[in-house]
Amino acid sequence: MSDLTATTDIDSRLEGHRVELTGYCYRMLGSAFEAEDAVQDTLVRAWRSFDKFEGRSSLRSWLYRIATNVCLDMLNAGNKRARPVDLTGPTPLAQAALNPLPENTWLEPMPDGRILPTVADPAEAAVARESVRLAFVAALQHLPPKQRAVLILREVLAWKASEVAELLDTSVASVNSALQRARATLAEHEGKPVDAANPLDEEQRKLLERYVAAFEGYDMAALTALLHEDAVMTMPPFDLWLQGHDDITGFMLSIGAGCAGSRLVATSANGTPAFAHYKPNPDGPGFVPWAVQVIDISEGAITGMHCFLDTPRWFPLFGLPDHLDVDAA
Repeated sequence: MSDLTATTDIDSRLEGHRVELTGYCYRMLGSAFEAEDAVQDTLVRAWRSFDKFEGRSSLRSWLYRIATNVCLDMLNAGNKRARPVDLTGPTPLAQAALNPLPENTWLEPMPDGRILPTVADPAEAAVARESVRLAFVAALQHLPPKQRAVLILREVLAWKASEVAELLDTSVASVNSALQRARATLAEHEGKPVDAANPLDEEQRKLLERYVAAFEGYDMAALTALLHEDAVMTMPPFDLWLQGHDDITGFMLSIGAGCAGSRLVATSANGTPAFAHYKPNPDGPGFVPWAVQVIDISEGAITGMHCFLDTPRWFPLFGLPDHLDVDAA
């Protein structure tokens, strides 16, 4: 085998693990861009030291060991990503003000295609989707880094305790103890379950169709009928979050009134339905990016509208166009 062929073969073998490694690093770090940086660092380290890989473990296990060390190093800085609902109580509409916080404060959305590898087992796919929900990833941020790694490897990726112990250079007893503590902490912070995005059933599809019609028509009565009475609306990078359909629709008719006439384009993020939100272009025809909306659905109602407003970062990540023509809309 020529050197070029061998190099191509190594590249192909390493690249085959990119999506699942990105999902792992995203759960660890809570940041789309930090996760991609961590995976790139992992693959570069693996490529450079591939001649030292002796096959005593599988290539996958070896890559997860490298990725875990990369993530643990990044987490040593102590930054913990959060949602607005993790930092303060809800803001009454009368006191609503848009106060931005630094980018590294926030838990970030992630396109499904970058973090959810294709798997044949529906149960395995369901676990993967559940484990990238915004609420679940936010709950993971409350765990110390090594507990976080243990819980993801054991509960999400179904590794054996002995495999995790080997990866972390610790004992099986230590892994089991860390898992028990992590489960207890997670139970305190995870919140209510939401419905996964794939596959959507007929009721969920119709609910989302009604949501699009209500939002694009800016019909607050129709939107109210779709929202759970305790629904929340968040808007990172602003720390403001609203709870209850009256405050949400009141905000949309006041501070958020510029969203009237918007268009929504379906996408998916964090294992749940999502939309690219385009506002009318103030400087000409068509529509311009405004937000990526990640939607929580539970028990036939919309329970969360999480609007990520930093569109120069999010729209390229999701492969979304930077302009929507009138005809396309």
